[in-house]
Amino acid sequence: MDFQVSPEQEAIRQQVRRVCAGFPDDYWLGKDQRHEFPEEFYQAVAAGGWLGIAMPEAHGGAGLGISEACLVVQEAAAAGATAAASSIHMNIFGVNPLVKHGSPEQLQAHLPGIIQGRTKVCFGVTEPDAGLDTTRLKTRAVREGDHYRVSGRKIWISTAQHAHKILLLARTTPREECQRPTDGLSLFFTDLDRRAVDVREIAKTGRHAVDSNELFIDGLRVPVGDRVGEEGRGFQYILDGLNPERILIAAEAIGIGRAVLERAVRYAKERVVFGRPIGQNQAIQHPLAQCWANLEAADLLTCKAAWLYDQGRPCGAEANAAKLLAAEHAFIAADRAMQTLGGMGYAQEFHVERFWREAKLFRIAPVTPELILSYIAEKVLGLPKSY
Repeated sequence: MDFQVSPEQEAIRQQVRRVCAGFPDDYWLGKDQRHEFPEEFYQAVAAGGWLGIAMPEAHGGAGLGISEACLVVQEAAAAGATAAASSIHMNIFGVNPLVKHGSPEQLQAHLPGIIQGRTKVCFGVTEPDAGLDTTRLKTRAVREGDHYRVSGRKIWISTAQHAHKILLLARTTPREECQRPTDGLSLFFTDLDRRAVDVREIAKTGRHAVDSNELFIDGLRVPVGDRVGEEGRGFQYILDGLNPERILIAAEAIGIGRAVLERAVRYAKERVVFGRPIGQNQAIQHPLAQCWANLEAADLLTCKAAWLYDQGRPCGAEANAAKLLAAEHAFIAADRAMQTLGGMGYAQEFHVERFWREAKLFRIAPVTPELILSYIAEKVLGLPKSY
């Protein structure tokens, strides 16, 4: 086993780190306070070619793997928490079902704009009455000649305030008419036409710079040519985006965990109470050391999952477990950093509270730890399905 990052991968890390260095803490604090999309950061990442790191070279991408994409999003998250990572990761991995199952015409028409940052995309799957039970979504796409007419609702759709396109999952055949619940769902990559889609932002605890929304879709006209692959196979197609999503989310969480740990360590060295730096006290040292160990372990599993994916091997268990552990320990690290800084950790000027608020998101989305544990119990341990 070789655990070293290759020279090429280290070069990617350093180049992305230099891009991120142009956007200091005050930039991200301002975006958070104003609830403003980090357009300048997004365009800087696009200009460096990093949005297309895992996209095909034939369409302007770098043609690299999820392992390299992890380096990009991890550096982004370390710099600007989930606001930075979420502003770019949909372009990096969210359109993977389109890349794998789209027609040559679709790829040529859409991928260059996504890679260059001209086209922003949102992912329209989750619904208010279905949650993670995707087979029960109610959004319908009814074919009418050369187009479909789509109506329904979606929720927790990131970047929909700014998106030009939506990767949309809808039911084309009623569930009761299908042999399997996963049949009858179709995937579309189409315009987010505001005349037929009412986009309403959801007020939330953190990640204020990247919007989350509820979509009310009323008769959206979708050309048949915007359907990805075959009708009725959309559920199978979106599975190609789930494992890389889990892996990249894990990498982002580790980036956040390491960033807040570094801040806590720096403060513990500088803060003097009772004539000595607080970092000299084992009550401060030991929790921070434990955070380091936990984040390193989560990172190793994330690297393994990414390697498996890039080798075309099964990686569902590793991808889900990496997300589980990285999200858990990133939040613990953020919470420990808050505690280390005490009152100053609660103050916005030290930036730790923003990382703390945003780290919490990874324990909830895009999949809960409870569902991951149920998946591992069934798929890895062979226990009866519980849901």
